[in-house]
Parts: sequence; structure tokens; C-alpha cells
Amino acid sequence: MVAAVLVVALPVVGWLRAPTLPVEPPTLQLRSLAGAEVSLSDFAGRTVLVNFWATWCGPCRVELPMLRHHDSDATPVLFVAVDGAPAALTAFAVGEGLPLERVVVADGGVLEAWGVRTLPTTVIVGPDGSVRAAHTGLVTPLQLWWWSR
Repeated sequence: MVAAVLVVALPVVGWLRAPTLPVEPPTLQLRSLAGAEVSLSDFAGRTVLVNFWATWCGPCRVELPMLRHHDSDATPVLFVAVDGAPAALTAFAVGEGLPLERVVVADGGVLEAWGVRTLPTTVIVGPDGSVRAAHTGLVTPLQLWWWSR
């Protein structure tokens, strides 16, 4: 019974706490830990999950392995780190098995533009480039499946 309540409650609470974004997402063009410029427009035609996280964030650390396993060419995850120096973030990302070419480092201006006030926050951008959903807090496997279909 408790598990059933959590399966329903977590997505609802995360949706209620998520940032309110316009249909067209804010610009996102940042340097990856692999050294390349990465832009949200690089993923045009695919659903992309834009995940804001920090190394000090316990729920983020729980969620990252699930997102890493979900990450694919069909539904890529853009891992947006909000803390740390590139060298420390690179070591952390390698330890977590994150793809360095999709781990980017954001500053406060990016967080403000995207309305991120709580971590982790995940924004789902559809193949047409529009914001389909946003969620604050841990995502569930069911949500990942739903967003990727």
C-alpha cells in the first residue's frame, strides 16, 4: 500500500514543484566536460531530458544512475551540473559513468532562466523543441518511460 501511494505521490509532488516554463525552452548552450559546445538545438528531432543536478545533492546522486541507464541516442539526457570546478566535476562524472560529452556546467544565469530553484529538476523537451513537462525531485522509471515514448 505504501509503495502504491509513493508511486502516485512522488510524480504529483514533483510536477507541482516544477518550474513553470514557456512552451519554447530558454536558450541552453554550454561547454561539456569533454570540451565541446553543446546546445539544446543539437538534439532537434528527439526528446531530450535536461537534468539539473549538483554533486552535493543526495537525491541527485540517487537519480543519476537511473538517468545514465536511460540515456540513449533516441532519448538523450543532458546532465546540467550546477556546482564544482570542471576538474572535480569530471572526476565525479567519470566515477558515476556519465557521458562527458553530455555533462555541461551551468551558472546562476542558466538556473534563473530555466526557473530551477530545487534539485534535482528535470525538463523534458520534445522532438519539436517545445517543453513537454518539468519535474522537481526524484524521477521514477515510469516517468522516464512515459516521457520517452
